[in-house]
Amino acid sequence: MARDAATGHLGVGAQTHLFGVATLLPWAEAGVGVVATQAFVNVDHGPHGLDLLRAGMSAATAVAALVADDPDSEYRQLGVVDAAGGLGTYTGTHCAPAVASASGHQVTVQGNMLAGTQVAEAALAAYEAAKGDLAERILAGLMAADAAGGDVRGAQSAVLRVVSGRRSATPWNEVVVDLRVDDHPQPLTELSRLLPRSRAFRAVGAVMFQRGLTLGPFTGVDPDELTARLDALVSAAATIGPDNREADFWRAILLARCGRHDEAGEVFADVVAFRPGLLSLLEGLAPLGFLDGEALSAITSRIGTSS
Repeated sequence: MARDAATGHLGVGAQTHLFGVATLLPWAEAGVGVVATQAFVNVDHGPHGLDLLRAGMSAATAVAALVADDPDSEYRQLGVVDAAGGLGTYTGTHCAPAVASASGHQVTVQGNMLAGTQVAEAALAAYEAAKGDLAERILAGLMAADAAGGDVRGAQSAVLRVVSGRRSATPWNEVVVDLRVDDHPQPLTELSRLLPRSRAFRAVGAVMFQRGLTLGPFTGVDPDELTARLDALVSAAATIGPDNREADFWRAILLARCGRHDEAGEVFADVVAFRPGLLSLLEGLAPLGFLDGEALSAITSRIGTSS
């Protein structure tokens, strides 16, 4: 788990040989911190740890408080990173070997039931050497840990969670990445596949759910924002691949809403050729205010010409 010193983002990632590690280990809140509760897990340490950080405790003080209040602390392993990048770690004496931890600047790694103590050091070194944003660097650390032996039992589930560094009354809007693989023979490979796709679909959602762009009247849309959103949908479609046309569909809707009917018709013709049922969705959206009659007529005429 780590804090990105440049952005303030906070992140946590893990892989283990247990179903659904995402339900147990990672806890994160924007502008507050991240907690990893591991080994013979006490899940309460996750939300309680965030409570302590939110109240102003440092990561190290929060870990000490959690351990002091746990009668079975010798079976626990904890890691905490606070919003300032402070670290707190703890490994109980009864955690299953091999146990290891390694820390750097605003980053800490810990594990138990490892193939060897080299696993944590490999993760830290890879994280510190990696390029990219926080999620990509955490994933690089996890991949290196796995290559160094990882969990001695094997791999089954993984999680990657990143939140912003901005404390907010609506922290659910500050989630940057939230990915989980509950049951997979190669969970980190699956996480690596999902990360760019999740970002692509986030670009789709940024258009679908935005008032003005897609919802309600098409008014007050900045031309530069429109161009950026359309370009993002093109990139998203390339990332998602040809077997899913969601990005193309909503790009065509946006093109139609901004009056570029010929371009919208070209995209829709291609989308409908791929999945004919999408024509009925298009026609159903028009009376809901997503498209006006002129746009719909122009587009359906183009689709008919292309078929």
